[in-house]
Amino acid sequence: MFYRILADITVSAHFLWILFLIFGGLWGRRIKAVKIAHVSGLVFAFFINLLGIYCPLTYLETWLRTMFAPATAYSGSFISHYLERVIYLNLPPYGIFALTVILCAFNVWVYYRRGK
Repeated sequence: MFYRILADITVSAHFLWILFLIFGGLWGRRIKAVKIAHVSGLVFAFFINLLGIYCPLTYLETWLRTMFAPATAYSGSFISHYLERVIYLNLPPYGIFALTVILCAFNVWVYYRRGK
């Protein structure tokens, strides 16, 4: 039971991390430390996708689920595993990479737009 709770906490942290990568630019415009953490996270996400490896949180969650009950573990990407369940979309690795590039471009726009 302990491993299952830790796996669920890991999934929650992973989800919050993804939300931070998506919306952190809005917060990072006002706070320099958040901007540094956000841009660093985007660079990290870009390179792990470019190299074709998974986020360390995916490996941790898979290991914790395997320790709890091997049948509950999954192989592959955290994003693919959970997004497919939500929106029934089969995302190949290049699809996740494309979304990462779009996310990075959006945040470049957020950080460098003028006005307001």
